[in-house]
Amino acid sequence: MSFHLQHVIKAILLGFFALFFMKLHYTGEITKYINPKYDVMSKITACIFIMLFLIQLFRIRQRHHVCSSNCNHDHGNNQFTLKRVIGYSIIIFPIITGFTLNPATLNSTIAANKGSFLPQQYSEEFSLFEHADSLTEKEDIDIYTAEDIALPNNNYLTEDEYGKQLQLLQGADIIEVTDSMYGPYNEELNDNPQKYIGRKIKVTGFVYKEEGFHTNQFVLSRFMIVHCIADASILGFLIESEEAILYEEDTWLEIEGVLDVTNYKGYNLPVIQATNWQVIDEPAEPYVYPVLTFIQ
Repeated sequence: MSFHLQHVIKAILLGFFALFFMKLHYTGEITKYINPKYDVMSKITACIFIMLFLIQLFRIRQRHHVCSSNCNHDHGNNQFTLKRVIGYSIIIFPIITGFTLNPATLNSTIAANKGSFLPQQYSEEFSLFEHADSLTEKEDIDIYTAEDIALPNNNYLTEDEYGKQLQLLQGADIIEVTDSMYGPYNEELNDNPQKYIGRKIKVTGFVYKEEGFHTNQFVLSRFMIVHCIADASILGFLIESEEAILYEEDTWLEIEGVLDVTNYKGYNLPVIQATNWQVIDEPAEPYVYPVLTFIQ
């Protein structure tokens, strides 16, 4: 029997990776990294790390043969070469950052890097639906209508429920832009802004001030996640009020107001003339996700 330091290090690393995934799921922070529909896959990954960790424990002490002094076998299991040090450093880095740094919520700085908040028909720089189209082409899945399977996504509705939510947009006294319907409502209001002039609306999000805005303007924004953080796209509603200058970027607000139409960069867009304001805490789930519907 012999003691292999390399196996000990590998077991420790696998153990920490398993703990990190368990921590993310226990605290709910996993949703700040991935779309909830991939939650099961992430749990499977955590189980695989646990299994590999247990296997590695058995390898820490193992029998090996003793060969003559002129054999060519490598007995440097406990030696640290430059190659091994670099390799372990690369693996250790995400473990250290994962445990020491809190996952940051996407904010106005990221929004500025994503480009204009204008929807696809107005801007070539930004488009939620470019990401959606690439998903449907690659996987042959309609992200708004998945009739064949009920995907493990927190944001799925039956077709009847989805239809009722759209009816509320057409006839409710106050249009409440909920997290589950944020994408469809945002798309409809941008496609047909004239249709909703004078309607009352209630929406939440964080303050984002795009370059070129007047002092009385900002976008009340949310990030739409299709797969993961890497494909995040910014959606939002243009707000106008004399109090807009009082609120810094990344401030979370709940706003009530009346819909109107304004011209921005040569395009007619819906704008909310704010009547009521309330500063709120960042929600536990700051992102919104595409709606997945199925036949019940």
